[in-house]
Amino acid sequence: MREGTLRRDVLRGMLGVVAADVMMAGGMMWANADAMPRIYTRREWGAVPSRRPPRVLDRPPDHIIVHHTATPNVSDLSRRHAFSLSRAIQRDHMRNQGWDDIGEQLTISRGGHVMEGRAGSLPAIRQGRLVVGAQSLRHNDHTIGIENEGTYLEDDVPGRLWDSLVDVCAWLCAAYRLDPAVAIVGHRDYNDTDCPGDVLYRRLPRLRTEVERVLEDAHHGGPPPGRDPHPPPGGGPHLPPGLDDDPPSDERRRLTSHRHRRLRGHGR
Repeated sequence: MREGTLRRDVLRGMLGVVAADVMMAGGMMWANADAMPRIYTRREWGAVPSRRPPRVLDRPPDHIIVHHTATPNVSDLSRRHAFSLSRAIQRDHMRNQGWDDIGEQLTISRGGHVMEGRAGSLPAIRQGRLVVGAQSLRHNDHTIGIENEGTYLEDDVPGRLWDSLVDVCAWLCAAYRLDPAVAIVGHRDYNDTDCPGDVLYRRLPRLRTEVERVLEDAHHGGPPPGRDPHPPPGGGPHLPPGLDDDPPSDERRRLTSHRHRRLRGHGR
């Protein structure tokens, strides 16, 4: 049995076990955020402290944004490499981008290892709250981001990464009571970027379907009808331009394609 498949079976079991602690939403049962897949904390992967305390909103996000890191598609699937990846991303975001911390709330390596990103992300998810990240310019105050290691303009997504992405999205949808059919989106749905790559972006319909199936298997029923308050043209999510929560230096930053410059066009 593949490692990712085993993790998914464990996730399904955990979602079922906590049925006594479910929340009701539209007549559907949703497990609480305690049913969490294995996620390595910032302390475990060796994060440095953020420059400022994270901004935490007392409400959930309405969308989950899928990213790719636009880094090489390495063959090293080890946990050691995954931890090194998170440290490198944080270093780039803080030193080169000038942000307070790593931008995304969660990172998944090509080996399927999942790491906590921005400080405070895991406690906030468990509480149904949102740590404001720096992963989608002008949309950081209502979205949560998952950064997937690699470049997926042409190359396919590794199986271990994919399995973990399904698990994490199912957990987030359960924790925040989101409908995967409308909540799971790609970075390019909000910003002018190649992210998450053509291949991974084309896979998003499959991702929504697989996440919905995990939730259905756990609760013997489908997710509640989704409510997207910002329907976009062309079917993908979109919000009209508005105030950005990023500091002035980031408001002036020009959006740059992930194809040309790694991890640009995000936020603080």
